[in-house]
Amino acid sequence: MQQKKQALEKALAALDIDALNAMQEASLQANAQHADVILVADTGTGKTLAFLLPVLQLFDSTNKKTQAMIIVPSRELALQVEQVFKRMSTGFKITCCYGGHARETEENNLVQPPALIVGTPGRIADHIRRGNITTPHIETLVLDEFDKSLEAGFEEEMSFIIQSLPSVKKRILTSATTAVSIPGFAGMSQAVKLDYSTGEVSQALLIQTVSSPDKDKIETLFRLLCYLGGRPAIVFCNHREAVERSSQLLRERDLINVFYHGAMEQQERDAALCKFRNGTSNILVTTDLAARGLDIPGIRYIIHYHLPATEDVFKHRNGRTARMDATGTAIVILSPAEKMPAYVTSAVTEINLPEETQLPAKPKWSTVFIAAGKKDKVNKVDIVGFLGNKGQLKKEDIGLIEVKDFFSFVAIRKTKMQHTLQLIKYEKIKNKKVKIDIAR
Repeated sequence: MQQKKQALEKALAALDIDALNAMQEASLQANAQHADVILVADTGTGKTLAFLLPVLQLFDSTNKKTQAMIIVPSRELALQVEQVFKRMSTGFKITCCYGGHARETEENNLVQPPALIVGTPGRIADHIRRGNITTPHIETLVLDEFDKSLEAGFEEEMSFIIQSLPSVKKRILTSATTAVSIPGFAGMSQAVKLDYSTGEVSQALLIQTVSSPDKDKIETLFRLLCYLGGRPAIVFCNHREAVERSSQLLRERDLINVFYHGAMEQQERDAALCKFRNGTSNILVTTDLAARGLDIPGIRYIIHYHLPATEDVFKHRNGRTARMDATGTAIVILSPAEKMPAYVTSAVTEINLPEETQLPAKPKWSTVFIAAGKKDKVNKVDIVGFLGNKGQLKKEDIGLIEVKDFFSFVAIRKTKMQHTLQLIKYEKIKNKKVKIDIAR
């Protein structure tokens, strides 16, 4: 018991968290007392930690086999869970499995079984069929954002995975909505349910509208983004084509932005999100793929360019802002034929855009792509040293660094970018010549 308490305290200290919230405390207690727990809580309330901590409490340091599995609906959510777990400094190995990149990388990571596997249903099912994941010792199963997994059509893969886990003793299922019917294959018929969903709009969230005089809202979107003055904003569209069209039209008007949707290659998606996180772009134009699984702090505005299909989608989009103790604003752009959805019952104010527009100041950062990552034994310290020694950069000229398996992204102050690139373009990192260029 004392050992588990120390592991918990160490994890919280590593995450720089002083105290758990009420939902996380309740999850820890319920999971200590019951085999199966269903946790329903609003987006942005800390569900990831609410299931990772109980999982950590069940780990046995003498067991060298895979002990737990977490199934999530998207690769972004898988990567987020992996990142949080690694930050907890538990000493246990985690492997992340998802489509869109080389399966061989994951196969190599699975040769020595990790204590924890997190991944998407399709990729995990594929590894089980190929014999890359050995399942007999897995006793803990987490079905995270289960409602989203069902929406995405993963029922068959999840059923196969669960049937392939003969030794599961503990199940944790999380959802952002109570309106989810849990199929029998999940094995949750005796589960204890914790419902922390409020069904209400966060008091920290302001909802506003802006009227577009035309059916095509792009002119209004441009004027609105100028009016907001360059503060971080996510623009939600309903279709991939609309995402790319809107992004291109904004770019033609000299409004820097990045776009993001499910048809992009993994490296393109990583680059887009990294540029948004590190301030190379303050505008992300996206589909509802970004409505869950992205935990990017400091997002001030959510813009509904297209009306969301359902109330749940509206809530999940808005959940990207006003997270935890922060405040945020959701803005709905309405064409002449559109009305505010009936499910929006909180007070709504209207924005009257000024006639004259002024472009916001350009971002102060650019992003460099380096074709080396964790698998090349390159880390953040190596990159900072390289840029300082070879690129003649001071620490304040280097922003957010993200190191992936085979490549890295680094934010560099825009005024230093061209000079630095000339200095480092033909230099070696850890005695290896790699491609270095502006991230595309």
